[in-house]
Amino acid sequence: MSTIVQVTAASASVKRTPNRAWRKLRANKGALVGLAIILFFTVLAALAPLLPIPDPVATSWSAIRKAPSAAHWLGTDDLGRDILSRMIWGARASLMAGVFSVAIAVAIGVPFGLISGYYGGWIDQIISRVTEAFLAMPFLITAIALAAFLGPSLTNAMIAIGLSATPVFVRLTRGQVLAVKMEDYVEGARSIGLRHFSIITRYILPNVFAPILVQATLTIATAIIAEASLSFLGLGQQPPAPSWGSMLNVAKNYLEQAPWMAMWPGAAIFLVVIGFNLLGDGLRDALDPREA
Repeated sequence: MSTIVQVTAASASVKRTPNRAWRKLRANKGALVGLAIILFFTVLAALAPLLPIPDPVATSWSAIRKAPSAAHWLGTDDLGRDILSRMIWGARASLMAGVFSVAIAVAIGVPFGLISGYYGGWIDQIISRVTEAFLAMPFLITAIALAAFLGPSLTNAMIAIGLSATPVFVRLTRGQVLAVKMEDYVEGARSIGLRHFSIITRYILPNVFAPILVQATLTIATAIIAEASLSFLGLGQQPPAPSWGSMLNVAKNYLEQAPWMAMWPGAAIFLVVIGFNLLGDGLRDALDPREA
């Protein structure tokens, strides 16, 4: 009976965590600022088809490299396209690349990390050695190599970034599982005859989820920078579709004549990355069980 009580109490403590974490997150001004920035760009990206803005790929030879004005709030680019429109539509590509890339990394990395940490033995040895081999290569170099191999497109860029970020989640999950699997509530679950799959999904995964969530939030910022880098190199979103990285690639040729072409996409990347980093730091503090 005491064993069952231990397992039940552990499960209840997991369920109480969201309320405490939400209160701590609301008290963190930096995290709220980051969340506001992310929501602002997300709403703009989601409403892009409904907003009264010009076609992001429509050219105008009479409005080439025009400075910001009432007609074009953020100016125009080298083909006379409205930068504000391209910024808003480009946000869709950047945010989608960040979220879906990390989703790929989590979907692959977390299961392998759970298996490696829980079962140990030769399975752990194989997964750990492969993970260490990938971690030995710089993240961005790996993403560039994979994107070049798969071919230039936004979808392939997301796959490349996701696969490049996977080893981080494998290692993080494995380390957390090694710390959790010897806890009393896990031993209690084993003693009452629960199967391994049930123990992993009901008692181990919920208790290692917090650091994975924090890492995912921080990795989205890294993925957005990686997508911009791949698009800058011509391996991501392909013209004429807008992307902040491809906009910077074009703008580098007109820094003296039209500095606004580089200023706005650069500022957008900076703000979104700062927003995810602030939110990630806030989540880390809010989900830390050692904090009151």
